[in-house]
Amino acid sequence: MKLPSIAVLMLMLMTGCGPRGPRMSGPSFDSLAEEFVYGTLALYPVSATQSGYHQHKGVALDEALDDYSAQGIAAQRQFYIDFRGRLDKWNAAGLSPEQRADFEIVSDQIALSLLELDTIQSYRHNPTVYVELIGNALFNPLVLEYAPKPQRIRHIIARLVKVPALLEQARQNLASAPGIWTTVAMDENEGNLDLIDKEIRAAVPEDQRSDYERAAKPALESVRAFQDFLKNDLAKRDQADWRLGREKYEQKFRYVLETDRKPDEVLADAEADLKTVRARMLDLSLPLHRKMYPGKPDPKDPKQTISETLNRIAERHSTPETYMADAKRDLEEARNFVREKGLLKLPPRDNLQVIETPKFMRGIYAVGGFNAAPALEPQLGAFYWITPIPKDWPRERVASKLREYNFYNLKLLTIHEAMPGHYVQMEYANDVEPRSRRLLRSVFGNGPYIEGWAQYATQMMLDEGLLDNSPELRLTFQKQELRVLANAILDIRLQTNRMTDQEALDLMMGQTFQEKEEATAKLQRAKLSSAQLPMYFLGWRSWIRVREQYKQFKGAEYKLSEFNERAMKEGAAPLPQIAKLLTTP
Repeated sequence: MKLPSIAVLMLMLMTGCGPRGPRMSGPSFDSLAEEFVYGTLALYPVSATQSGYHQHKGVALDEALDDYSAQGIAAQRQFYIDFRGRLDKWNAAGLSPEQRADFEIVSDQIALSLLELDTIQSYRHNPTVYVELIGNALFNPLVLEYAPKPQRIRHIIARLVKVPALLEQARQNLASAPGIWTTVAMDENEGNLDLIDKEIRAAVPEDQRSDYERAAKPALESVRAFQDFLKNDLAKRDQADWRLGREKYEQKFRYVLETDRKPDEVLADAEADLKTVRARMLDLSLPLHRKMYPGKPDPKDPKQTISETLNRIAERHSTPETYMADAKRDLEEARNFVREKGLLKLPPRDNLQVIETPKFMRGIYAVGGFNAAPALEPQLGAFYWITPIPKDWPRERVASKLREYNFYNLKLLTIHEAMPGHYVQMEYANDVEPRSRRLLRSVFGNGPYIEGWAQYATQMMLDEGLLDNSPELRLTFQKQELRVLANAILDIRLQTNRMTDQEALDLMMGQTFQEKEEATAKLQRAKLSSAQLPMYFLGWRSWIRVREQYKQFKGAEYKLSEFNERAMKEGAAPLPQIAKLLTTP
């Protein structure tokens, strides 16, 4: 899962409008798209830092926090309304194919933002908006080396000074919250306390410590007071529902996924594919089961055959102490395989770091993820996050996590998040030209394109023979395919109030062979997000379809590596637009 900080915020902030009016010149639209990106980032300074945008009209964005006062929220709304009015003047048909793709992105982001501000209003019900905002505001200047360390510490200090005001805005805004959101916010807020009190403090140079202490003391007091507010006040106001409901979900689904498909169409496809994938898994499991359990008769129940085979596969796994090192080993193995097979040219930069998932983000990222290098400063660090196993977990939770992310599944995770998944994809995106297009498609990248590439790339690695065509690896991947299907089913059914918690757990553990720890964490994630989990399924199938269209278009000249590189060089535009861009003579 790609994890740039702006995506965490912007997934809740974006709406759209049909084009009409006179045709205007192409270059002017490129300027308009660039203005939209810069104007949006100026509204959200924490995301601006992550994107590499540091100054806007004389304002030092790295020293600012997002404004959630009544005036700040009104300014956000007015920005999108004004931009929608400007966009209404354009005739998209008069733009070039590349510009039409960009037009669609801008239009959908405006639509989604207004839907959030006017209808969904997460800022009134979701305390993790504020908790994660603070964490990202302080963590990014600590790890992104966009300026000398003393200057970045000054930015952190300036933001610390503003933390009490932000949390006062949060208290004023938060009318009610689902219990699960408040619980996760409390857990992540503890991570913020640790970040300020320990991690950053330990990194502050001696000559800046007094300044840091003056800012950190009131910030820590306000964060602790906010923890009390969450526990003793907001937790008692749990009337809000984490479910969007059918009408709001369909609107968000349309603009987040940038698709003309309805949620129930995607749901029907995912539920139908469950049977198909399980049949393939049985075919692969039978010879493995006979090898693993010599002399034992084949089980009469196909589910038992698959389950017992997966259980034996899961016995090969890391320890809590080797988990991170094993992920790094898998990364190097995947990099060498991509080069050996010539699947695509790897980016020239070597800026990927494998680090622990920040504590303030572990509520929703229980396994790990990817945090891209800034679009405006691609030479800076990109991070493959691995969420470590807590030392205080009971033995059965540790075992469940390690069995789920066993020897084979940890490889698949690393391929998906890093090589040649999200890391390679985002490095290509950071070289898109012109600059206006690079910024737009990096900051507001299409989710199905992004998550679909990671799934498609993983399948491609296996199709090319990774790990000597290991049937254990292939079966584990097919289990992952079931998980992708379950992701879509969970999100659509849960958000439209057509699935209970127990039915969700039964789907994951009973039908898609997930460990209890994985299923429990995924259920929590499904309650914390919406319209994100279907990206994997919708995007994966779309990538395969786009490749087939390109293959027919190129005929005998088709090369897999050329397709991969050309599609990557477009950046994260909606996949229907990618198909048009790649197959237009």
